[in-house]
Amino acid sequence: MERKICILFFCVLSASNLAAQKRMVQNQPYGDQQWFHFGISVGMNFQDLILTNAGVPDALSGQTWYATLPDYSPGFSVGLLTDMYMNPFMNLRITPMLHFGDKQFAFVEPNTGGHYKSVVRSNYLTVPLDVKFRALRLNNYRPYFLAGAYTAIDLGRKTDEAVYLQPMDFGLTLGIGCDFYLPIIKIIPELRFSFGLTDVVKHNRTDLTNNDLQKYSDAISKGLTRMISLTFNFE
Repeated sequence: MERKICILFFCVLSASNLAAQKRMVQNQPYGDQQWFHFGISVGMNFQDLILTNAGVPDALSGQTWYATLPDYSPGFSVGLLTDMYMNPFMNLRITPMLHFGDKQFAFVEPNTGGHYKSVVRSNYLTVPLDVKFRALRLNNYRPYFLAGAYTAIDLGRKTDEAVYLQPMDFGLTLGIGCDFYLPIIKIIPELRFSFGLTDVVKHNRTDLTNNDLQKYSDAISKGLTRMISLTFNFE
């Protein structure tokens, strides 16, 4: 699914490049020179977790469980956008976003053939701070690349589940997009990749009332968040 999104995004950019070979009247010729402007952002996301399995037998059962995330389901993203002009080719952006989604865990025990599935709801409030590097404008479109860092708060945590995630996360972002200038607004498709840098799996499970879930939690020694989001900004 993520591959299809990337292919679709690059097809849109390629089509806009071919359509822009002929010079035309520019919409909002001075729109990029505003010191501050605001907008909204809506789109979809795919959440992932890069897992490191402990590979250690459970103390009670002697079984060794392994965790994976075999499936991904799209989530919904919505947020606000604040953009500050720095120079003709660079802008500073803050884009607080709400990302609604889930992570589908699958646990297997190869010796006994045992398996267990758990869906963990993750609703993130992210606050990324990015630098937007813009190319030269051609007619009514302008591609860009962005890089920055983010802070995330998980608002959808539930106790007494097989996996319990930490409330805070920090990471880096990379993205590409293209400004399309309409007479009144800009429509901006953007593809963003988020890379978490901290272990978000909570290992001290004092919240568990069902002790049988402890072996699934102990199967994971580390988890780093990953997310791909495809959004449309309206500025």
